[in-house]
Amino acid sequence: MQTTKHDGVELAYDIAGPEDGDPVVFLAGLGYGRWMWRWQREGLSDEYRTVRIDNRGAGDSDAPSGPYTIAEMAGDVEAVLDAESIDRAHVVGASMGGMIALRYATDFDRAATLSLLCTSPGGPDAIPVPEETQQVMFDVPEGADERETITHRMRPAVSETFYAEHPELVERIVDWRLESDASDAAREAQAVGVLQFDASDELSSIDLPALVAHGTADRVLPFENATLLAEGLPNVTLERFESAHHLFFIEEADAVTERVRSFLETHPLGDA
Repeated sequence: MQTTKHDGVELAYDIAGPEDGDPVVFLAGLGYGRWMWRWQREGLSDEYRTVRIDNRGAGDSDAPSGPYTIAEMAGDVEAVLDAESIDRAHVVGASMGGMIALRYATDFDRAATLSLLCTSPGGPDAIPVPEETQQVMFDVPEGADERETITHRMRPAVSETFYAEHPELVERIVDWRLESDASDAAREAQAVGVLQFDASDELSSIDLPALVAHGTADRVLPFENATLLAEGLPNVTLERFESAHHLFFIEEADAVTERVRSFLETHPLGDA
C-alpha cells in the first residue's frame, strides 16, 4: 500500500502488475474500499499496471469531516496519478466511482478511456435509487449486529440467489467490508456528493472512448441510467448484462473482466 496527500487528506492506494504496463485506475463505489476490485485487478494485472484507490472516507484513506463532493474525489485521483508519475491511464469506476471517473475526465487530462459500470450521469433525467432500495440499504434491522447489518444492506445489490449459492464468498465480503467500509459519517459525506452530482450537460464534451456496462436488473441504479450515458457520450460502447444486478462485477466477475480487457485492448494508450 502507498499513500499520498491531497488538500491535507491522506489517500491510500495499491499497485500491481508490470511497471511498463498501461495503467488502469479503479475507483470504488459509495462506502466501499478498494477490495471491491480484487477480481478485476487479479484478471488484468498480468498485462496492466493496476492502481486501486481508497476514496476519501473509506478503506485506509483519511475520513475528513464532510460533506464531500465528487469533484474533490476526482482531485484525489489526480493526486495519486501525479504521485506515481502516471501521465495517461485507463479509468474504471463503478457506481459512485463511475461518477468520479466522469468528473475526472472533465476536470483533468490524464484519462485516456473510461469504463463506467453501473453508473448514473446524475441530473434531472437520471433515475434515482428506488425508495424501497434506499429503505433496505440505509436500514438497520432491530437487534442486528454489524455482520447482519452489512448483509442486510447489501441484499438489493445482488441477485436473489447470490447469498444461497455463494455463502462462503458472502462471508468473505462481509469480512472485507467490516475491515474497510466507510463509517456511517463518512458514508453520509460521500452520499451528499452522489446526490449533488450532475454531469448530464457535460457528457457531449467527453469524447474519450467509453465503455458503459450495466446490469439490466440493477435495483440500485436502474439500467435506464446506462441508456442516458450511452445517448450523451459521443464515443461510447454500451454493454448490457442481462438480468445482472448492481454488483455484477462481483457476481459475474470473469465476464466483466474480459469485457473490460477487450475494451482496453481496443484502445491502447499508444493510440490515445
